[in-house]
Amino acid sequence: MVLNWIWISFFLIAFLMAAGRSLWGGDLQVWSDIMNASFDQAAFAFEISLGLTGVLTLWLGIMKIGERAGVVEFFGRLISPFFSRLFPGIPKGHPAMGAIFMNISANMLGLDNAATPMGLKAMQEMQSLNDKKDTATDAMIMFLVLNSSGLCLIPISIMMYRAQGGASNPTDIFIPILIATAIATIVGLTALCIKQRIRMDRVIWSWLGAIAILVGGITYFFANLPAEKVQLYSTFGANLILFSVIIAFILAGIRRKLRVYDVFIEGAKEGFKTAVMIIPYLVAILVAIGMFRASGALDIFTGWVESLVAWLGFDTQWVGALPTMLMKPLSGSGSCAMMLDVMKTNGADAFVSKLAAAVRGSTDTTFYILAVYFGSVGVSKTRYAAGYALLADITGAIAAIAVAYLFF
Repeated sequence: MVLNWIWISFFLIAFLMAAGRSLWGGDLQVWSDIMNASFDQAAFAFEISLGLTGVLTLWLGIMKIGERAGVVEFFGRLISPFFSRLFPGIPKGHPAMGAIFMNISANMLGLDNAATPMGLKAMQEMQSLNDKKDTATDAMIMFLVLNSSGLCLIPISIMMYRAQGGASNPTDIFIPILIATAIATIVGLTALCIKQRIRMDRVIWSWLGAIAILVGGITYFFANLPAEKVQLYSTFGANLILFSVIIAFILAGIRRKLRVYDVFIEGAKEGFKTAVMIIPYLVAILVAIGMFRASGALDIFTGWVESLVAWLGFDTQWVGALPTMLMKPLSGSGSCAMMLDVMKTNGADAFVSKLAAAVRGSTDTTFYILAVYFGSVGVSKTRYAAGYALLADITGAIAAIAVAYLFF
């Protein structure tokens, strides 16, 4: 229901903004801009889905091998004490647990291309337990909020963009992003546990403590590396782990005497079907976002916020990163474009550029995740998923601002 009204609001606000600009500003070009944006975004949605087709085909094929070889089940048992509390509606040993673990692990390593297929697999497994196929279960919502909060230990792509932008030290946002995304995840997870009446017992607190220790350990390790080595080692570590998972799945399949190639093809066919299924959902959300942006509503809101902050007597440097903050829940490519625009305008080493990078990495793309993941299993009633995912987004943005002022 929340996503339904948010989607409608994008169109209504875009129309009212365009009408206002035409009536009071004489701007008739805005209507063309909005409609062109709708066509461009519809094409872009198809391009994303087309690009995902190959990735989904590959990774759902690999996941099928892991599932048949018992590796996914093994991972499910490994994290069962923690996840059985966060996902009480999923039976112990169910394949959904292993797929959830694989997805979250890939997200933590900054491997978006691998995380999405694993996440879609997790949604399919959870949907098999769903009595109301059009309505999100508590487990699905918990999974979506964990994805939206986007705990990322190694923000490879953002460091790469900063290097391309000419930053003197592209890795200087590594620790701020790590802190901001950890705060967003813990707040989102805790709030949802309260909403779903999940008791925060010793096991949950122990796992949260372990995550905090892991984040602290990674922070300490990379903080003591030479700046030029941070990106090298983080990229190496993430990809080594990912390739090792592929090899482990294949070897486990051989051990189980599976016809590994045939099993891969079986899973790959599922990946192709999934990629086709998500096209309407992507078109719906990306077109709405594109029209909202083209109407000028985003720019006007940013101007209002800057004026308000200045009137209150606070520092306004962070407002330059506000478009990145607002675009982040809506579009990954849009927020990336906003971040790159800030870097181009102000220089990669400017405070606002570093803040934009920290915000970009603090959480994931909420509405893209909602559209793709729920769309892949035909869930239209998302209940309170959007609200709690946005809570994690807002927390991540605030944490990114605070940490950026602290570090830079």
